[in-house]
Amino acid sequence: MTERPAHRVNRGADHFVVGPSSLRWDGDTLVIDVNEISAPLPYPVRGQIRVSPEMIGTTAFSLDPAGRHRWHPVAPRARVEVDMVHPGVRWSGEGYFDSNFGDEPLEDGFVDWHWSRAHMKKDVAVLYEGTRRDGTPFDLALKFDKQGRWHDVTPPPTAALPRTGWLVKRATRADAGTDPRVVKTWIDAPFYARSALSARMFGEDVQAVHESLSLDRFRSPIIRSMLPYRMPRAFW
Repeated sequence: MTERPAHRVNRGADHFVVGPSSLRWDGDTLVIDVNEISAPLPYPVRGQIRVSPEMIGTTAFSLDPAGRHRWHPVAPRARVEVDMVHPGVRWSGEGYFDSNFGDEPLEDGFVDWHWSRAHMKKDVAVLYEGTRRDGTPFDLALKFDKQGRWHDVTPPPTAALPRTGWLVKRATRADAGTDPRVVKTWIDAPFYARSALSARMFGEDVQAVHESLSLDRFRSPIIRSMLPYRMPRAFW
């Protein structure tokens, strides 16, 4: 997560390089080579992540009427293998891979959003909702089958979650009469939180990955002045 100048970026049909780190397709597997220096404490973060999709999502979804912001769930279900040299961490398990892209900065298009993904017995459920900058809401509730085909579903009722340590508002969806629970918060940042949830959705007990993003917080000059301490800027 190091910001680098344009001449250190290279993109092709099957690869994307930023400085010494890169993503590339090796057959049906996405290979992510990480070679970074952490912040604010500088230590090496090096290793490889392999993402092998069990299904490929072929549809990108517009998040605003003008189509300035799109979201593409590339691999709604995947097998992930992590082999880090520094720090020495190895694990494998189920994962997910998506992409947000568009024609303007996210903070110009949105006030906030909440997203969650749960692997179910047969399908993958993805819930994505938020508020656009013009005050209108957006929401997607989708299920993907094992072939990557998707269909709209009626989302469960809204359920509140406790705010983070930085007081970022979190919300999700859960079946009526049930209370989702934050099992662990992996990232608690001034404008963003990523957490593990235990919930009941669509009649199944699930472990979900959840994120909340406050773009009002992100566009604050105070928050932006803090970013280089967690996302260093390199000039080479």
